Amino acid sequence: MNTVCAPLYSPAEPWSGRDDGPGTEHARWHSVIRGEVATGAVALIGYASDEGVERNGGRVGAAEGPAALRRALADLAIHDEHPRVDAGTVTTQGADLEGSQRELSKRVRDLAAAGTLVVVLGGGHETSFATHRGVREARGEMSIINLDAHFDLRDSDRPTSGTPFAQVAQLCGDQFNYSVLGVSEPNNTATLFHTAARLGVRTVLDTELAQLSPAECARVALDCVAGQWPIHLSIDLDVLPAATAPGVSAPAGYGVALDKVRAMAVAVAQTGRLALVDVVELNPRYDIDARTARTAARLIHDIVAAHVGR
Repeated sequence: MNTVCAPLYSPAEPWSGRDDGPGTEHARWHSVIRGEVATGAVALIGYASDEGVERNGGRVGAAEGPAALRRALADLAIHDEHPRVDAGTVTTQGADLEGSQRELSKRVRDLAAAGTLVVVLGGGHETSFATHRGVREARGEMSIINLDAHFDLRDSDRPTSGTPFAQVAQLCGDQFNYSVLGVSEPNNTATLFHTAARLGVRTVLDTELAQLSPAECARVALDCVAGQWPIHLSIDLDVLPAATAPGVSAPAGYGVALDKVRAMAVAVAQTGRLALVDVVELNPRYDIDARTARTAARLIHDIVAAHVGR
């Protein structure tokens, strides 16, 4: 059982890192990040949660993900002057996943209403139901593109890390617009494929992406989010090969190469319609030399750079 005893919401702590001198020419994430939310900024918020993973029978440790992601981001160099803010962390206390999801939805809603791009540092994939609900309340229906080895459409009597998009489907009804790229056929049952078909989910297998170039993968991703709706981009780090991302609950035996995942994420960010990004399932307990955290941080950095530089 998750026994984290921190407050449900914790304000952002100071960032630290390498200091090469004053001025924008030496800017790094740690030197530009602020705690005050500004209109049009990129806003990070953490979600320290293991309860959904535990309920889903996975390896716990994702609650430590937000801190690891901040550490990995801190020293990355910034090449623009777009404001970046840290809005703190929501923590699941004990087994109260539903309570922390409500709090996360509220805080994400408020950030989205302020005109920010919300970047959520998970946490298990239970993150995505709460974040989607929050941004939807502020901005309306969204196209969802999930880079993931799993559908996360499980049927359960309570929320888990395997149910977020089934919950979103119930929330959205006929407006559910969901694509999953990188699905591992051996790691999803026939029932899940049937559920995806019934809900009209656009599905692209990991083996199909393996046959494409990064540029072709980007075009597939753009096709999935065609239209005018704001976009929710979710990245479950277990979409990457285990050699690239060992620090996850369910390491991939096959996976999608990093250059292809990056190409898809950056292409979506360049549309100008990105409203929400969540990066989930980092488990520092099983990481090797912070390999997964560094990879995730690079993806976040490049998504933000593509969004602000479009």
